[in-house]
Amino acid sequence: MATANDKLRIDKYLWAIRVYKTRSIATEACKAGKVKMGSLSLKPAHIVKIGDLYTIQKDHQKKILKVLALLEKRVDAAKAAPFFEDLTPPELDPKLISVFNSPVLKRDRGSGRPTKRDRREIDDLQDSWD
Repeated sequence: MATANDKLRIDKYLWAIRVYKTRSIATEACKAGKVKMGSLSLKPAHIVKIGDLYTIQKDHQKKILKVLALLEKRVDAAKAAPFFEDLTPPELDPKLISVFNSPVLKRDRGSGRPTKRDRREIDDLQDSWD
């Protein structure tokens, strides 16, 4: 466990609290602009401070985390829980998004199989709903 005076990089912190499986994945996420503080994208070497709020985009999930304490070494999930607070609103939680709330795409009967162009348009439309 790190003290408040220690300097801890954001990539190492996100790895330690088990947001990312490896530290290199956490570093790549920072470089790709998926870890933000407000609207500012963070570099992997950003120093974490207690009380900071971070927005993390991971796959299709968006999480908002508040730093409660610093943690340098990776520990199991139960021991990592007191080091951060998940402030993600319920409407952004993918576990609560229902399949029944998503729009249903219908094609006209007898129109045949979708062409490659049709399929791309369908995929783009479905991505805009996510």
